[in-house]
Amino acid sequence: MCFPFKNFHVRSFEMGLLFRDGEFRGLMNPGQHRLFDPRNRTSLQIVSQRDPWLTHEQLDQIVRSGALNGRAAVLDLQDHQRGLVWIDGRFSSILLPGTYAYWTGQREVRTEVVDARSLRLQHDELRTIAASPLASRALDLITVARDCTGLLYVDGQYRETLTSGMHAFWKGLAEVRVVEVDLREAIVDITGQDLMTADKVTLRINATVTWRVTDARRAVTFTEDLRQTLYREAQLVLRSIIGARELDVFLSEKGAVSRELGDGLKERAEQLGLAITSVGIRDVILPGEMKELMNRVTEAKKAAEANLIARREETAAMRSQANTARLLAENPTLMRLRELETLERIAAAGKLSILVGDKAAGEKGLAEKIVGLL
Repeated sequence: MCFPFKNFHVRSFEMGLLFRDGEFRGLMNPGQHRLFDPRNRTSLQIVSQRDPWLTHEQLDQIVRSGALNGRAAVLDLQDHQRGLVWIDGRFSSILLPGTYAYWTGQREVRTEVVDARSLRLQHDELRTIAASPLASRALDLITVARDCTGLLYVDGQYRETLTSGMHAFWKGLAEVRVVEVDLREAIVDITGQDLMTADKVTLRINATVTWRVTDARRAVTFTEDLRQTLYREAQLVLRSIIGARELDVFLSEKGAVSRELGDGLKERAEQLGLAITSVGIRDVILPGEMKELMNRVTEAKKAAEANLIARREETAAMRSQANTARLLAENPTLMRLRELETLERIAAAGKLSILVGDKAAGEKGLAEKIVGLL
């Protein structure tokens, strides 16, 4: 028995999709519905508005009918467009090109259409969007480290310089590559350089060059390996500086050599987008036989200096004694005071014993001389 009427109940948080002969005919609002359908050509599909995203195989027909106007947020995204969706104030999803509909009756829905042809997504809520599980399917997320800068290349062409932090780029529209450049100071060690001086002495020298990047684009464009290029340049400059000096001159002018090395690297460093902050000669290693020879020379020099100093001190002492003797000879009173000082020191040092002998003929006796002194 065929019943000509069909009864449907649509609850308050639901919506009915009415189809006749498989084609969409309209929406059925919440409530009780009685449809006359003697040939069983009509069907009602009930969907919940609690899940605001309306998915249906005939969504394009439903949208074109206009039945969703005022009831749902509809987005028809072209190939160059992307959609951002917030539900109840929380970010929900990123939408790729296609047609989408979100019910607005039960939940607060906010949508935003973005032109992806700019490639880079700049948004106040970028970190929230990037944290979405669906972000990886639509975005390339690149983080430029602190104290670094990033060079953005699109399809192999330089586009712009990025600051440190997170950056997002839409997938599928172009080849995007970011080259990170460290802006902090770095050190290149010039180690184990066997160099020959002007007087044919071979030295092994270790030097250091401290540098930093001032122009990131130049630093990436002008050379494949920045550190290796700077190392080779420092080698060549150091070789020319040492080769123009004799050993003794070099050892006495190491500070000047460091300054000359820095000046020699400055022009080339500017071409590479660098600034040289300091240069230093760290170690100078002489050959074994040369080291022994210089040790002997140094020892001989020090011995000669010590002998010269001793002779100078002896001469000064003798000159002082001669001056004292002359002064005493010219002043008998000073001589008498010196003799009294001598006796006083002897008396203070301990017991004073005086031996008195017989006097010779025509001479004063020893006792009389001592009494005369006292």
